[in-house]
Amino acid sequence: MSDELAGKAVLADRATAGPFDESEANPVRPYIDLGGIKVLPREGLNLRLEVEEQTKRIVAVGLDYADSTLQVQPFAAPRSSGLWDETREQIRQQIRQQGGRVEEREGPLGPELLAEVPVAAGPDATPGKRLARFVGVDGPRWFLRGVIGGAATSDVDAAAKVEDLFRSLVVVRGGTPMPPRDLIPLKMPAAPGTA
Repeated sequence: MSDELAGKAVLADRATAGPFDESEANPVRPYIDLGGIKVLPREGLNLRLEVEEQTKRIVAVGLDYADSTLQVQPFAAPRSSGLWDETREQIRQQIRQQGGRVEEREGPLGPELLAEVPVAAGPDATPGKRLARFVGVDGPRWFLRGVIGGAATSDVDAAAKVEDLFRSLVVVRGGTPMPPRDLIPLKMPAAPGTA
């Protein structure tokens, strides 16, 4: 392992199997450009942008696919170390504070958290629990976090499809200096035909 990757939770085949850095992506593929993330369109994929109310800033990309949801966020990361180990610990603490249960396991994308998160129900409904898988990959100067919900938390086929979708993403870090943990800016895709 090179010095640059010491201290990172590294997916051994990330550079060849994804998620990709912009420098590794196939330039002829028809990606949907969302700024910090590029998404390869595929049959049955629905894309949503999640916007923060106060700032109107796009804070996450939601992908609905294979009866599952995948929410992704790209963050700036230090050149020398990754963020996934530290981020997993923060997620674990947040879920426990909410009264949820969380278990760490080794998944196809490396270390991940499988969480049972309490869901606030309406006044006449019983509170429920929602399963979520938290995945993360440290790349060159970026960190990509994913939250998987729906069928892919328990169904092997759906999980494989969503993991493949996660791996097909391209992170565009850009050359602008950014503090670690800052969200890499996301944007609306250009309308078809206005590239």
